[in-house]
Amino acid sequence: MKRSNVALFVPHNGCPKQCSFCNQKEITGCTERVTQSDVEAAAETALKSGYDTAQSEIAFFGGSFTGIEPEYMKSLLEAAYSYVSKGLFKGIRISTRPDYISQEILNTLKAYGVTSIELGAQSMDDGVLELNLRGHSADDVVKSSELIKKNGFSLGLQMMTGLYGSDDEKDICTARRLIELKPDTIRIYPTIALKNTRLGELCLSGEYKPQTLKQAVELCSRLIVMFNSAGIKIIRLGLHDSESLRADYISGPYHPAFRELCESRIFLNRIIASIDDLDCGAKKYTVHVSPRNISKAVGQKRKNIEEMRFRGIEIKVIPDDRLENDGLRITPVV
Repeated sequence: MKRSNVALFVPHNGCPKQCSFCNQKEITGCTERVTQSDVEAAAETALKSGYDTAQSEIAFFGGSFTGIEPEYMKSLLEAAYSYVSKGLFKGIRISTRPDYISQEILNTLKAYGVTSIELGAQSMDDGVLELNLRGHSADDVVKSSELIKKNGFSLGLQMMTGLYGSDDEKDICTARRLIELKPDTIRIYPTIALKNTRLGELCLSGEYKPQTLKQAVELCSRLIVMFNSAGIKIIRLGLHDSESLRADYISGPYHPAFRELCESRIFLNRIIASIDDLDCGAKKYTVHVSPRNISKAVGQKRKNIEEMRFRGIEIKVIPDDRLENDGLRITPVV
């Protein structure tokens, strides 16, 4: 049976700041205040879905969950915990700000069955955080992460690429610092300029230029390798597709299959490196991959094949049952 978390969005509730990039009501498509009844309805729907809910979490995303009114927060947790306490769900996942974590807050979360806490770090560069009106520091991320892990919660971190004032070097530095904190999971979001945001205004005035899709794919393909090598699970790469997001999009590296583009780029980089290592001067090669990775090796709309052809090399991608997972073997055609 498949696992499927129950996601409830609490847009902008609890946030003390209006970050430069943020218009959560548009990103999530949610404008109404979540109630206990909403939590119960979502849980009941999941229980009837056929998914393995006993291995899933009820998740509160959107604003800064630990910053909302304490009684309101507890009411939502109570509704979720009534299912967790019966073993119907594995636990509760929440998303919050790095500066809204304390021992007192963690004690409350633990009492209501919270198992996973995600922090919106976004960047580990204080200058970038300030420019984007985040209202917290990189040190807040470090201290809160350490406290969360010390208290036995699963730690998730979120980062953004291409923020106002950032660049590839700063984003890679952010990834390295987040890896040092040893989170269990990571989410990576390329920055998108939306209507009714500070970044949207800066983009329209020409003061801020978002990453192109190509730039974001190249950078995030490197980040994937970094986090995978560190054993950190990437549970989201790119914003979730929605009608409201597309309607309010101004500019930036948005693509509904962004992760697929990045994974294909990783295969392209590996193909190029493998051919360079062979150094045999051939112009045609057969690329052997596991059957599950044919589409990644070929690339979306055969992009990897076209890219290699542009480089003067013909490749043919074929399935090879002897290769497991991300195995790759290159043979020259003579």
